[in-house]
Amino acid sequence: MSRRAILATGLAAGVVAAVGSGAPAGATPSAPAGATPSAADGPGPTADWFTDPARAVRPRFRWWWPDGLVDADEIAREIDQMADAGFGGAEIAAVHHSVRDKSVLDTARHGWGSGPWREGVEAALRRAARRGLTLDLTLGPSWPVAVPGVTPDDEAAAKELVHGRVSLAGGATYEGPVPPPVHAPAAGVTGRRLLAVQAARVETAYSTRKETGLDPTSVRDLTATVVDGSLTWTAPEDGAWVLLSYWWRGSGQQPESGPHSAPPAHVVDHLSPAGTAAVTGFWERHLLTPSLRGLLRAAGGAFFEDSVELETDGLTWTPSLPDAFEEHTGRPLLPYLPVVVLDHGNQVFAYEAQLTRQIRHDFWETVSGLFNRHHLGALRDWAHTLGMTLRSQPYGLQTDAIASAAVLDVCEGESLGFKNLDDYRCLAGGRDMAGHTVLSCEAGAYNGSAYSTTWDRFLRTMGGAYAAGVNQTVVHGFSYATAPGAPWPGFAAFSPYNGTPGYGESWGPRQPTWQHIRDISGYLGRVHAVLRTGTARADVAVFRQTGYTATGIGASWFTATGVPLGWTHQFLSGPLLDLPNATVRDGRLAPDGPAYKALFVEGDFFHGSTPTLAPADARRLLHFAEAGLPVVLLGAFDQALTPGVSDADETDRLREVLARLLALPNVVRVTDRTAVGDALDRLGVVPDVRHATASTLLNAHRVTRDADFYYLCNGKHAETVKPPVAAIDHEVTLRRTGGTRAGTTVPYRLDPWTGEVVRIARYTEADGEVTVRVALQPGQATIVALGRPGLLGDRTGARPHVLDTDAPEVLFHDGRLTVRADTAGTYTTRLSRGRPRTTTIPPVPAPITPSRWRLEVEDWYPGAAPTLTDRVRRTLTLDTLLPWSRIPDLADSAGIGRYRTTIVLPPEWTSSHGARLELGQVADTVRVKVNGRAAPPVDRLRPVVDVGTLLRAGRNVIEVEVATPLVNRLRVTRPAVFGTASRQEYGLVGPVRLVPYGQAVVAG
Repeated sequence: MSRRAILATGLAAGVVAAVGSGAPAGATPSAPAGATPSAADGPGPTADWFTDPARAVRPRFRWWWPDGLVDADEIAREIDQMADAGFGGAEIAAVHHSVRDKSVLDTARHGWGSGPWREGVEAALRRAARRGLTLDLTLGPSWPVAVPGVTPDDEAAAKELVHGRVSLAGGATYEGPVPPPVHAPAAGVTGRRLLAVQAARVETAYSTRKETGLDPTSVRDLTATVVDGSLTWTAPEDGAWVLLSYWWRGSGQQPESGPHSAPPAHVVDHLSPAGTAAVTGFWERHLLTPSLRGLLRAAGGAFFEDSVELETDGLTWTPSLPDAFEEHTGRPLLPYLPVVVLDHGNQVFAYEAQLTRQIRHDFWETVSGLFNRHHLGALRDWAHTLGMTLRSQPYGLQTDAIASAAVLDVCEGESLGFKNLDDYRCLAGGRDMAGHTVLSCEAGAYNGSAYSTTWDRFLRTMGGAYAAGVNQTVVHGFSYATAPGAPWPGFAAFSPYNGTPGYGESWGPRQPTWQHIRDISGYLGRVHAVLRTGTARADVAVFRQTGYTATGIGASWFTATGVPLGWTHQFLSGPLLDLPNATVRDGRLAPDGPAYKALFVEGDFFHGSTPTLAPADARRLLHFAEAGLPVVLLGAFDQALTPGVSDADETDRLREVLARLLALPNVVRVTDRTAVGDALDRLGVVPDVRHATASTLLNAHRVTRDADFYYLCNGKHAETVKPPVAAIDHEVTLRRTGGTRAGTTVPYRLDPWTGEVVRIARYTEADGEVTVRVALQPGQATIVALGRPGLLGDRTGARPHVLDTDAPEVLFHDGRLTVRADTAGTYTTRLSRGRPRTTTIPPVPAPITPSRWRLEVEDWYPGAAPTLTDRVRRTLTLDTLLPWSRIPDLADSAGIGRYRTTIVLPPEWTSSHGARLELGQVADTVRVKVNGRAAPPVDRLRPVVDVGTLLRAGRNVIEVEVATPLVNRLRVTRPAVFGTASRQEYGLVGPVRLVPYGQAVVAG
C-alpha cells in the first residue's frame, strides 16, 4: 500500500464525512455543532451573532473529576455554574494528580467507567441538555487512551520494540542465549516475542556523538540460526561487529496518575485495529447504555484524546509494522531496524547520514499512516455513529500531525506544550484544507501557577494563538468541588503536584475573579464567533516534508520577517495535496478554503534543511504551478533528494519534474532566505494585511459572502521571546476580497469586550484596500470588518468619512460624525466628500486624579469545610493607592476589593462632555460603576473605560471592584505547598485618572 493509500485515504474519508456525502449516521457537517447559520455562514442583518454569541462558540472548560467519586446534585450545580458564567460546555476528564493516596478514591466502586461514574456522566448530560451546554468525554481515564481490564500482554495493549546487543571483535565467536533486551520489562509484562537477530559490522566513519555507526551492506539476518533461544555465530575477521536482537512486548504503560479503575487500565496500541477495537468495544459493552446513548445525542459534543504520550524505554511498536512498511515502501523493514531502534528516546545506531535520514523518514511515515488510519480515522468514524465527533491532540509521536488535523473533526493544540505560533499553524493547515471548522486549544496551563494565574496572563497567551488559527478555547480547567482529603479551597486536579503548586488553574466559584467571569467568557465567545465566521484565509501555504508539530520549528523568512510585515501562513504536508480541496483556480490554491496566494517550499528543517521532495509531491506542485499558482523554492531544489530511500532512478525522475517546475514563469527559486520577500514581489503576491514597518501586530482573516473580518492582536511569536511586546500605533492596510463596488466598502470596529459594533470614522480606501489606524497595548486585540454600509446594523448609511484630521479622535457617535478632544480648540477635518470642515471644542475640565479612596475588602479564608469560604470584611481609607501586599492589613489577603471615591465636575458639564477613566495597574479582574450604574466591561489589557454617559455636573461617585487570585492567602494557610510563592501585587494600584473630553458634531 502506497503512502497515498495509507496517509490520504483517512483524510479523504474525513472530508467526505464533513460534506455529508456517504457520511455515517450522526456525522456532523464542517460547521460547528449547534452553530447558528449566521455564525457559520456570515453575519446576518444585525450584529447579534457577535454581541451575544451562541453557546456553540463560547469557551469551554476541562472539567476534572476524581474518577467516579462524584455526586449528581453537585454535578448539576457545577453545570449551572458554568452555564451562568457564560461558557458553552465542558470536557469530563478523570484527572487527580493531586491525590497522593489513591486508595481514598476507592476505584473498585468509584473508578472510571464504574456505575457511579456512568451515573455522574448521565446526570451531567441531563443537566447540560437543560442548560444548552454540550459535554465532551475523554475516551479513557486520564491519558493516553487506556481500557480497564486490558493487560500489558494483551493483543490490544501498547507495544514496544526493545533491542539487545553484544559487541564482538573480528573473528570472535558468540555462543549462548539470544542477547536479552537492554531494559527490563515494565510491571505486569510477562511475555515477549523475538522479532529478529542480526549482526552488523561497526563503521566508525558513520558514528555520531550518540550513535554507533554501522555498515548497512554488512547486516546479516541470523534469526533462522536461533535454536531453543540460543545461537552460535562467529564474526568475520574484518573489523568490530555487533550482535543485535529485537524483541517486542507490551509497554505496560498505564494512564497518567492511576490507577483509575478496577481492574487497572493499560494504554492501548495506537497503531492497530485491535487497540481501537478495545476502546470502542469497552464503550459498547460497558458504558453505552440506552439512556447514555440518548443523552449523548441530546448534549454530547466530542470524544476527546489528549496528546499521544506513549512512554517506552524502546521504540513504539505494533506487530504489523514490518508488513506495513514493506507495503508502503516496497522494501523490507528488517535490514533498516538498527537505525530506527530507540533507547530512552535516543537513536542507538546510524548508517551513512543520508541513508539514515531516509530510512527514519520512511519508518515514521509508515507509523503516521497506521496512526491516522487505524486510530484517529477509526475512532472518528465510530464517534459519528453515536452522533459525536472526535477531538484530539494528535502529537507526541514523530507522526504527521498536519495530516492528522485533516482526519479529525476537531484538532487541538495546547498553550503549555506548544513552543510558538507555528505549532498552531501546522494544525490550522490540516483543518482548513480538509474543510473543517474548529481548531481547539487546551488553554492556560502554566507550570507552578495554581491559584496565581491571572486572566491578563491568559489573554496574552491566547491572543497570538487566535491569530494563528485557534478558534475554540478549552480552559484548563474547572475542578470538581471535592475529593477525600482535599483541603480548602477544594479538590484541584493538579495542585499540589509533587508537593508544589501544579499546572494551570482551578476556576469556578472558589475563585474571587469568578465574580467577573461573564466579562471574560463574553470576550472569548465574541472572538470565537468572529474566527468561526465564514472561511479562513491565509496568504501562503508552506509545504513541510515532515509534518511534525509541537516542535517550535517555523518557516524561515515568513516566521521571522514575513509575519512582522503582515503576512500570514499555514503549513501543509504531502497527504493534504491529495484532498479534494487541493485545486488551483484564479491563481489560488484551495480557492474555496484558505485560498493561498502562493506555495513556499524549503529544505526539511527536521533533517538538516536538506532540499527534499517525494516524487508524487513534486508532481502535484508542478500541477499546481502549471494551473497558475505562484511557487517560491528556497534552496538547491535543482539538486533535490527524495525524503525516503529512493529507487534506482527515482532521484533522476524527481529532478526531471523539478526542472520542469523551475522553468515555469510563476516559479522562483532563491538560495538566500532574505530574498524570499523580493521573490514574492516579483510574482505579484502581496499579503492581505500590510503596514509600512515591521510590527508585533498579528492577524487572522475570515471571509464571508458579505464581509472580511480581521482579528488584530499586538502579540508575539512565542511568550518566551524577549524583549516584551511594546504598545503599537500605526496605519494598517486591509484588503477587501470582494462583494462591494469600489468606494462602497465600510470598515467597522467590533469590540470583543463590550460587543459594540461601530463604523470606523477615519480611513482611506483605494483599489479594494482600506487603511485604518490601529493602536494596541501589549496583548490587546481588536476586530475590524470590511463590508457594505449598514452591514452590521449601523445607521450611518453612506455618509462621508474622515480622510484626515488634526483632532485627537473622530468617530460616529449616535450616527453622526463627531470630533473628540481633551483640550479646547478648533479642529480641521478633511472628509471623503466636500470641503474641509472646522469644529470647535469648548473648554474641557483638566484631568482629575482622585486623592482619597475608601476600600472595602472581602478577605477570603478557609471555612469550616474544604468547599466553604469565610469572608472577613475590612475597611480602609487610602490616600495613596498601593498593592495589597504593601498594605500591612492586607499583605496576605485575597478576595474582592471595592474602591470608592468621589469627584466633583463643574456646573458647566453638559452632554457635550464625557470622560475616560484610566485605571492604570490593576489586578486581576475589574468592574466599574459610576453613580451606581455599571460601566461597560473593562479590557483587561488596556484598563481604560469610557464613562461619559454616566457622569453629571457636581458630585459623582466612582466605584472600582477588583477581584484577585487566591495565592496570597494560600501562602499562609497552606505553606507546605504555596509557601515558596512570592506575594503577588493585587488590587487597584493606578495611577487612576478621570480624563474629560469635549465632543462636537462635524458640520454636514
